Order: sequence, then structure tokens, then C-alpha cells
Amino acid sequence: MTEQRTAPPDPTPDLWTSVEDLWTWLDAHRGRDGETGLVLRMLKLTEEVGEVAQAVIGATGQNPRKGVTHSWEDVQGELCDVVITALVALRTLTPEAREVFEGHLARVRERSLTP
Repeated sequence: MTEQRTAPPDPTPDLWTSVEDLWTWLDAHRGRDGETGLVLRMLKLTEEVGEVAQAVIGATGQNPRKGVTHSWEDVQGELCDVVITALVALRTLTPEAREVFEGHLARVRERSLTP
């Protein structure tokens, strides 16, 4: 009897493949269509930014009733959620999200880093 080997797991997809996959999944499971769905997708970003604020407050113990409830690693995770949510929101607005983002990033770099 021969031993069957399982294939190694696929490596993590690149950023833009992941954004496309997440957008596809969310689009297939959206609760609202049209402009309402679009607005709700954009508002999700505000929710995620609020979670960053909550994690920072928790990491610094600024709420005396709760004390320290989060770590700076929690803040990192919440910031990642903001980035992912923003990129998926951008993909919701345009199938050329990568090109739009890279063009905008180039303009910001030029404006900020050029003496």
C-alpha cells in the first residue's frame, strides 16, 4: 500500500489577488444592492477606524473603568483591518483598484518626498 501525500498548501496570494477574492466573496453575500449597498460598504471603513480607536484606548488604559483591555498588537491588527477594508471599498468603486491606488500613491510620494 502506497502512502498518499497531500499537496502543500498554496502560498498566500498577493495583496491584489486577496482584495479581489474578498471583494468577490462580499459581493456574492451583500445584503443590499445599488447605492445603499455602496454606501454601506464605504461606511464599513468608519466602523473599522472606530475599532482602531477602541484598541488604542484599551492599550493605553485610558478608560479608568475598564483599564488596559488591548495590546499594541491588537492595534496593529485593527490597522490591518482598516487597510483591507479600504482596499476592498476601492475595488467596490472600480475594477481598476490597483491602478487607481498605485497612481495615487505615486502622486503622494512625489508630492511628499520630492524636495
